[in-house]
This record gives sequence, C-alpha cells and structure tokens, in this order.
Amino acid sequence: MTLDLEYLRGSLAAVHSVVKHTSCPENLFFHFIISSESDADFASIVQSSFPSLKFKVYVFNVRLVNALISPSIREALENPLNYARSYLADLLDQGVERVIYLDSDVIVVDDIQKLWKVSLKDSSSKVIGAPEYCHANFTRYFSYEFWSSSEFLKIFEGKKKRPCYFNTGVMVMDLGKWRKGEYTKRIEKWMKVQKERRIYELGSLPPFLLVFGGDVEPIEHRWNQHGLGGDNVADSCRSLHPGPVSLMHWSGKGKPWKRLDAKKPCLVDYLWKPYDLYLQHDHHHHRHRIAKRLADS
Repeated sequence: MTLDLEYLRGSLAAVHSVVKHTSCPENLFFHFIISSESDADFASIVQSSFPSLKFKVYVFNVRLVNALISPSIREALENPLNYARSYLADLLDQGVERVIYLDSDVIVVDDIQKLWKVSLKDSSSKVIGAPEYCHANFTRYFSYEFWSSSEFLKIFEGKKKRPCYFNTGVMVMDLGKWRKGEYTKRIEKWMKVQKERRIYELGSLPPFLLVFGGDVEPIEHRWNQHGLGGDNVADSCRSLHPGPVSLMHWSGKGKPWKRLDAKKPCLVDYLWKPYDLYLQHDHHHHRHRIAKRLADS
C-alpha cells in the first residue's frame, strides 16, 4: 500500500480491516510506499496505530515518474504515488516474490489469506491477478486516436482471450515474473507514448490495461466491489453490486471519510465507518496523537 497525508486515514482503516478479519495475523507483512517528497514520520504513525504489525516503509523517488505523468481527468489521479505500483518489483526487497497490492480507499471484510492463495503458476504469462469486468466498455478507456491506429490495435493481437477492464486497486502480483519480463519498462513505454499522442485520459490505469489486457488471472468479483466513490467527475452515491462481498473499494471521486466529515455520507460509507481509527471512541487518545503528528508534519 502507499501512504500519504491526504489518504492516511483511509490507509489506516484498510489495514485495520485486514488485521481484523484475517485468521492468521502473524502471517501478515505490510510493505508501505511513501513519496520521496514527504517528510512525515509514517513509520511512527503506523507503529502507534498497530503495535504488533510487521511492516517496512519504502521511499519512492517520484522523480522517476514526474516527467512521464500526463494530465488526467481528475487531479488526484496525477499523484506520483499512483504510479508506485508499477515500480514495486524494484522498490521492494528482491527476495519478495509475491504481493497483494491494495489501494488506500478499500475495506477488507474477509480473510485476506483467501486472496493470497490465488494461483498465478499455471501460465508464465500470468503476472497479475485481478477481478475482470468484461461487460464494461473497454473502448472508452482509450482515445479515438488510439482505436483508429492500426499500429496500436496490433498490441491485442495473439491474445488467448479478449482484453477486459480490470481495476488496479486490488491486484495479486508475481514480482518474480514482473522482474524477468521487465514490466516496469513496458508500462513506462506507454506513458511515453501518451506524452506524445494522448491516447487515454485516466492516469495510471490505461498502461496496465495495455500491458496486461487479455493476460490477467481472473479473480472473483467479490474481491473488488469498486466504484463506491462514484465516478471520476461526480461525487455520487452508489450501492453495492449484487452478490457476495469480500472487499469494498471507494474508487471514484468520493471518499467515505470526507463525506462523513461533511455530514453528507452515502449509505455505503457507514460500512467503512467501523474501521475508522480516527472516530472510534476508545481510540480518542490515539486519534489526538495522530492528529498531532499530522500537524507537526
């Protein structure tokens, strides 16, 4: 997971939810990525929030991506930390072969071990696993120039299955295969193309679709009930999708902590609230301590 001041409240709630619902908390290890431009003491904040949690904090040099980031449909999507997921294989210790990547605006309500057990071993091409949404209109994630270019359309030829939309906020990632296939360079290539040709609008997601579309290990939809924050422009309320739920994801413009503070919550935001360490009455002193750390930062 990434940590920054704007989304810290969401990140702590997400960690809280993972710890609360796992059957083997002793098996958890968190890798937290922070920006090289931040001087906040995130390690102390996490330690004080979860004294028994095993974790490590890594610093992401944002200069690696600053020159590659293009304007997006929403300013928040231009945050360099959004691109850190593309550099995990280089950032994390080389002995780390596999991780689950989670966005900061998620709540896990199931045992994370079930997600960890998803197999990526059946095919050398399966580097990541994620819930896919093949009913979504894949074409809308790219510009007219992209779809009118025979050069670009060739990238989807030869795939065993048609590419489908998937959300990069929840992924099982094989970092060993990632390193061998040099996937960071493949993603950077499309970011460079975007700077010259403007082939998409949505920040860090489209390069993943271009590189992995058609080669994703499908995971049950229950592991990413996404879109609970509305769309990328309007902060609108949405309900849960039909079916079982293991993970709720407030992707989109609206974030539950902001809507709750503004006294304009959506119904689904009340499902996030029990994991909010800032608001629980038995964490009053803890909340004050975090607030002080944030003020000092």
